[in-house]
Amino acid sequence: MNNPVFLFGIGAFALMMIGLYGVLTHKNIFRLILSLGLMETGVNLFIVAASYWDGVRAPILGKIFNVKTADSYADPLPQALVLTSIVIGLGVTALALALMIKYREGTGTLEMEDKREEEVEE
Repeated sequence: MNNPVFLFGIGAFALMMIGLYGVLTHKNIFRLILSLGLMETGVNLFIVAASYWDGVRAPILGKIFNVKTADSYADPLPQALVLTSIVIGLGVTALALALMIKYREGTGTLEMEDKREEEVEE
């Protein structure tokens, strides 16, 4: 129960479910962007937690590299993927916020409405 992978997995699942709940229940664009950010953080945490093994060391080479112990180093690929995902997520969030500002300027609100219902009523 005190296994870090288990605890990080539970935290990642909780973040993803909170984000999914926010996406499904809110019509405010800003809250949708925040919910998607929470889901992204949960996925990143899950990837990092899934790449953890007991007894591995950071893949930093010392003065002498012993080929026989190369298996005891952690795989740096998941960490590189998460770092790339964070950078891409930052760009997507910035674009979404810019589009949100344009939407607010055009409509005067951040609430999403169904435009078809308004057209039928008029």
